[in-house]
This record gives sequence, C-alpha cells and structure tokens, in this order.
Amino acid sequence: MKVIQNLVPTSKYNIKCPYPMTPEFIVVHNTANDASARNEVAYMIRNDNKVSFHYAVDDKEIVQGIPENRNAWHAGDGSNGPGNRKGLSIEICYSKSGGQRFIEAEKLAAKFIAFKLKEKGWDTDRVKKHQDFSGKNCPHRTLDMGWQRFLNMVQAELNALKGADKVEDKNTPSSWAKEAWEWAKKEGITDGTRPKDTMTREEMVTMLHRYHKKVFPK
Repeated sequence: MKVIQNLVPTSKYNIKCPYPMTPEFIVVHNTANDASARNEVAYMIRNDNKVSFHYAVDDKEIVQGIPENRNAWHAGDGSNGPGNRKGLSIEICYSKSGGQRFIEAEKLAAKFIAFKLKEKGWDTDRVKKHQDFSGKNCPHRTLDMGWQRFLNMVQAELNALKGADKVEDKNTPSSWAKEAWEWAKKEGITDGTRPKDTMTREEMVTMLHRYHKKVFPK
C-alpha cells in the first residue's frame, strides 16, 4: 500500500516524538478539520506544539509524519499513558464537514488499518479509539456514524487480505517441490497452474502422456 512519507526532522524529536516505541495497537482519530492529509502532516511538523501523530489519511492519500518506532502525542493520556506511548495513531481527514470526502477517507483508512493489522499479525481487537484513553469524543464523526460499523469495515478489508493470501499460497508450489515443478513446466509436462490443487484422472493421463512422448518420441 502506497504511503507518502513527510517525516518530522530529528531536530524536532524532543517536541514531537521524544521516546522510542514498539507499537502495541492502533488509535483512530478524526482531525476535526477539513485539510488534506499532506496539509495536516505539514502543519503538525511546522508548529512547535506538543501534538503529533503517525499517519493522516484523506480520500486519496496516506501520509506518514512520525516513524513507527517513535511515540507521538495524540491520545491525551499524559507523558506515560499507554495511548501516547504504545499507540500507532491514525488521523482520518475531512471530518469537520463530513460528506463524501470524509466517507472516502474513512474507507481508505479502513483499508490502511487492515493492511497494518495484517503486517503486524494483529486482529481488530488492537484497533482503539482516542476516546478510550482520554474520554474525548474522538473520532467524533466515526463515532456518530457507528464505531462497530467502522470496525466491521476494517474486518472486511482484513478478511479480503487474508483471502488473497490463501489464493496466492494455493498458486505457489511448496519449497520442496519447486525444483521439480519448474522442471515440469520447462519440459511442457504441466502448464504451471494450480500446483496445490487435486488432479483428475484426465489430467494425470495427459501429464503421463506428455512425459512418455518426451522420453519415447517415436
């Protein structure tokens, strides 16, 4: 998944992300603004406020502002709070006015969160809301539209990613069979598809016949 990086300079780490971090969950926010992801990240980097976040997502792009191995100030639970010290923060843009741009931003955020969950081997129980850490009504528009609805969107995207993995795995020969499989393709004994599927008797006879013709051409 394409992510545009505009990372805070190291000279501002002491303000924006002073601590090393190993993320343990994802924290979802709404920006309460109508700026694009690029503009949200640019403004966060430009100012000297002790406010920061890892990613901003709008209707078209995902922009990263803080490295994942650094903390960010986003959860409102203090300098040692789990939200600020263990949470990977994602801001969904265009939530002030809502409308179609926000709907599309939320869809892209669900895709991105699912991508991150799969990457890290997590499930949707690792998806938290800002409200969980500070009580703030955030992500405000996502909450108004239904938090479980959003989690269902993320789960559907995660299921799709896992399903794609299964298809890819089915179409990739096992390591122990790879040499023989490549040989059979090169010799024209198999067309190279469906290496882990079962074989019909017609297919078995056809492959034996191809092999026989190669060994005994006349």
